Amino acid sequence: MSCYKLIQMKQMNNTITSELNDAQMSAVTAPLGNCQVLAGAGSGKTRVLVHRIAWLIQECGLSPHQILAVTFTNKAARELHTRIEAMLGFPTRTMWVGTFHGLAHRFLRAHWQAADLPESFQILDAEDQHRLIKRLHKELNLDDDRWPPKQSQWFINSQKDEARRPDSIILDGDIFTDTMVMVYRAYEEQCARAGVIDFAELLLRSYEVLQKHPDILSHYQQRFQYILVDEFQDTNTLQYLWLRLLKGPDSHIMVVGDDDQSIYSWRGARIKNIQSFTNDFPDAQTICLEQNYRSTKTILSAANAVIANNQKRLGKDLWTQGDDGESILLYTAFNEIDEARYVISCIQAWTELGNPNRSVAILYRSNAQSRVLEEELLRKSIPYRIYGGQKFFDRAEIKDALAYLRLIANRHDDTAFERVVNTPTRGIGNTTLNSLRDQARTSNYSLWQAAQEIVRDKLLSARAVTALQNFLNLTDELDANTRNDKLGDQTDYIIQRSGLRDFIGKDRTEKSQSRLENLDELVQATHAFTVDEFQQQDMPPLHAFLAHVALENSENQADVFEDSVQLMTLHAAKGLEFDLVIICGVEEGLFPHHMSAEDPVRLEEERRLCYVGMTRAKQKLIMTFAECRRLYGRENYHAPSRFLREIPEHLVNEVRMQTKISRPVSVQPAYGATQQTDISIGDNQIRLGQRIRHSKFGEGTVLNYEGSGEHAQVQVKFDRHGSKWLMVNLAKLETI
Repeated sequence: MSCYKLIQMKQMNNTITSELNDAQMSAVTAPLGNCQVLAGAGSGKTRVLVHRIAWLIQECGLSPHQILAVTFTNKAARELHTRIEAMLGFPTRTMWVGTFHGLAHRFLRAHWQAADLPESFQILDAEDQHRLIKRLHKELNLDDDRWPPKQSQWFINSQKDEARRPDSIILDGDIFTDTMVMVYRAYEEQCARAGVIDFAELLLRSYEVLQKHPDILSHYQQRFQYILVDEFQDTNTLQYLWLRLLKGPDSHIMVVGDDDQSIYSWRGARIKNIQSFTNDFPDAQTICLEQNYRSTKTILSAANAVIANNQKRLGKDLWTQGDDGESILLYTAFNEIDEARYVISCIQAWTELGNPNRSVAILYRSNAQSRVLEEELLRKSIPYRIYGGQKFFDRAEIKDALAYLRLIANRHDDTAFERVVNTPTRGIGNTTLNSLRDQARTSNYSLWQAAQEIVRDKLLSARAVTALQNFLNLTDELDANTRNDKLGDQTDYIIQRSGLRDFIGKDRTEKSQSRLENLDELVQATHAFTVDEFQQQDMPPLHAFLAHVALENSENQADVFEDSVQLMTLHAAKGLEFDLVIICGVEEGLFPHHMSAEDPVRLEEERRLCYVGMTRAKQKLIMTFAECRRLYGRENYHAPSRFLREIPEHLVNEVRMQTKISRPVSVQPAYGATQQTDISIGDNQIRLGQRIRHSKFGEGTVLNYEGSGEHAQVQVKFDRHGSKWLMVNLAKLETI
């Protein structure tokens, strides 16, 4: 080799390995062979993957086409392509770098005949798949109330993720399994006739082609001399089987992942894959990436202390050469309203220092927690975005419930009418709706009036007329039976009697449970709603609430490019980072979730979720919990989360109340007891929940407080005059 060539190679090698720490260098330059890289949060795993690919090509002499790199998201795949191109200086479009589904799709396009597919096969998205299954249920005479199509969809996809066809599922006389397998078979037959496949089928069909065609398998095993897998802890059964099949006897595999960030078991991910990798590949080298480039020493020490309580960890402790940073702030709130006010006050203080809103993330365990936080952000005119989700009042189940309320308030609200006339399904299909629209257009009626006319004059089939009549009767009944109820009770009754709650809950999936919790949170919002005496004093509570919601929703989420605070669930936060992270609701029963607290396996995943949330923070971490929280329509008293107790005390700064209020004791109250917190301002001794008397408004109950010193105010729900905010030093309140 010429001196020039040697110098050129040396320069390339220096470029590839520049700015790598020792552990990263070990992973990038590891000898050809099987390897497991345990990459902690913020340890530069993407950099390692890109540099490893470059090293394999430049130093080990592999062709780009001999490398298979698999990741989980299109965004991650695009980043890999972009960074590899930038490093190597040539296009990477023809390289096999992509997601599991993307690569499986590419494989099937090349081998459609072996896969027994038409050349022009199409892919069903989730909505198309659900629609097809729903049609099959009708053909099979399955009652959707007893056999929800969503349930069948979940069953089919989960079986495919486990590499199971209908014939490989054991039938033991269980009616559920028998019925689901019947639907699965009918679904496969329909997909074959139509020449379509779903997302789960992409990987399963490509796996089966490799199994059934040794010549094709041999070709790819020889072609892919090196396989790299990103986010290995998130792989499911089928994905791991697919990878093991593709890895030939003479090829090698490197998996990069973090067992401490395995948080997706509910969608099929198996932490066992990463935990047992070295058993499946006993010659595999293990390299730990533990140097963190994201967070302060304090944040990392706290996160390490929490995750250390999990068993069967592969062993890894994050560290940094950065500063110690600030202590973790822990705020004990009276309730969720106090929590929201504190959180938003922290954000205001943060941005007043010149930090942008986009540098802040508010994380929570349940989507339903966002409502109170959103209201406070709106009240303070702080722009925000729900990352990977919707604003509370924009969620489908909430819009459905609100549409019923709107129709009760105004029968001529055509938008509300169309939304709920067949939700839940009641036999009013598109044909009937088109006739309704035509009748309304011809007679210049609202849809409600058109429906009344069609029913009265029997202008449609007997079945359609009966369905419309039942809907009209239901709406009138909802109105009549709740007209004199309090708004919260009215909302609760309407959600129940309309059938919405049963309709959403019949799927029995985690998603449907989340949607039910959102409905409960709506009921709580209506219970807590008070009429603004300046803007809505002449409006009935229902009309005032609907106006309040409409005004809130007119305050649209911040534009994608606007400087806005990010709100998201802890699950959605994985892979992201922010200068300031605030984790809300860190209390027993909520986080860890009450459904996981007594299950050791699920509890460990909850702890990993906490670890993920904490390690999103770069500079500052705030954690909050509420002694009393009204969520899902229920008021509960919770102890601080066990995760908080696992953080060493010297790393935490407990924040005290700004007014002279004694901190609630962090214990569970006895059954039937309430926790009381005194407000000591001047000569007044008032506690939350205290009954008081006012000279003008009469008797009432203290609900909340705001401010401190001479500016302190209390919110009182008066028996006859509704809710009022009063200045404590002027109101001359008398305790009862």
